Amino acid sequence: MNLDMSKLEPLLGTVVNELGAASNGALVILGDKLGLFRALAEAEMTSADLARKTGTNERMVREWLSAQAASGYITYHKDTNTFSMSPEQAAVFAIEDSPVTMAGAFSFLSAVYHDEPKLAETFKTGKGLHWGEHCNCLFCGVERFFRPGYRANLVAEWLPTLDGVVEKLERGAKVADVGCGHGVSTLLMAEAFPKSQFIGIDYHDGSIAHARKQINGTQNVRFEVGKAQDFAGDGYDFVTMFDALHDMGDPVGAIRHIRKALKDDGTLMLVEPAAGDTLADNLNPVGRAYYAGSTHMCVPTSLNQEVGLALGAQAGAKRITEVVQQGGFSRVRKATATPFNMVLEARA
Repeated sequence: MNLDMSKLEPLLGTVVNELGAASNGALVILGDKLGLFRALAEAEMTSADLARKTGTNERMVREWLSAQAASGYITYHKDTNTFSMSPEQAAVFAIEDSPVTMAGAFSFLSAVYHDEPKLAETFKTGKGLHWGEHCNCLFCGVERFFRPGYRANLVAEWLPTLDGVVEKLERGAKVADVGCGHGVSTLLMAEAFPKSQFIGIDYHDGSIAHARKQINGTQNVRFEVGKAQDFAGDGYDFVTMFDALHDMGDPVGAIRHIRKALKDDGTLMLVEPAAGDTLADNLNPVGRAYYAGSTHMCVPTSLNQEVGLALGAQAGAKRITEVVQQGGFSRVRKATATPFNMVLEARA
């Protein structure tokens, strides 16, 4: 075997880095659960300080701190043998309501590895995997991954880019949030626009049960189990779908039903993962994360449903637009985008 070392060495370096990242992912989950990141964000500490503050074992904490420092997630001060977190590190790992928090995103990795045997069967049969068949930690992990972006952008940035929608919501509108999951997006809108009525709809009854527990007295919102292709009601002024269309087995059917449920002057807002229109466009860190997540979750979920179109998380604006137009909308435009999402507006 003749190997080009100039190509082999960088590849092996990448693989070693990936092995460290994959292994450390579980430690990030532990650090989040045990409050290690949050405590360390408060002050520079030794391992003994952090162990006392969090009620944990010093030797285990010392090794955990070393792993995080080697990953660049925290900072080691060799002169004092202490550890700390910069404001940026704290924003990513320790502050739950930070718009860039990522600790929660690691939490669904437990489900990814736990569900590997089920995924292997999907590869063999092509029958897909129902969303509800995943390990339960997936649902909370997905919520925590998307929640910071929704909280930072939905009301303040995304809705104002849509033609006349904020004005309708302020006056009082009828809104359906289709594929709402745990209801984060639904509740954010309901709290911001008390004169409007919001209905969160999802086909996974477990997610709807969780969403109902989060209402906490909000009067203008309710959650219902239903499918995107036949949910109840009509005369909607505004319909939203957050990171959900590409997961559906029959997205054209879903769009067609939404078109019928909307008023003639109504608006559909689609929030989809950020993506270019070709594989070559998406060979970057964001595309890499989304392709992996799509293999684990999005494509199997779609294949498990009727039609099984399996758009995938990196379908791109062009392909999504084709689906929306096939469903009956003539005007589709990209209203805005972030590094992780794109927002499309569709009208009749």
